[in-house]
Amino acid sequence: MPDTRPDPPAEVEDCPVREVLDRVADKWSVLVIVLLGRRPHRFGELHRGIEGISQRMLTLTLRQLERDGLVRRTVHASVPPRVDYELTPLGRTLLAPLTALNEWAIAHRDDIRAARARYDRATAE
Repeated sequence: MPDTRPDPPAEVEDCPVREVLDRVADKWSVLVIVLLGRRPHRFGELHRGIEGISQRMLTLTLRQLERDGLVRRTVHASVPPRVDYELTPLGRTLLAPLTALNEWAIAHRDDIRAARARYDRATAE
């Protein structure tokens, strides 16, 4: 017999998938992780490398990724002070799935655009 129980509510707080997606599925986190996957960056380099992100949003994103153990912040005792950001080993494990998602999106961008156009035409009638 098929399972006819309703799905649990999406707001289940202890859902590991939801916890991870809440952190890494936003566009800023993805872009920060991808940039840091290339090499460590300073704050200014990240800010210049991510079009449209405010300094405040970059700061919040980096703090959240650091809190989750995905990014390491290193302060160098120099004048002026220098701070570098890099992926942790845990953060590096995200590169493969994010790269695969990026490649899928590039490969299917035209298909998705065509599907949206068909849908929009069908629903406009």
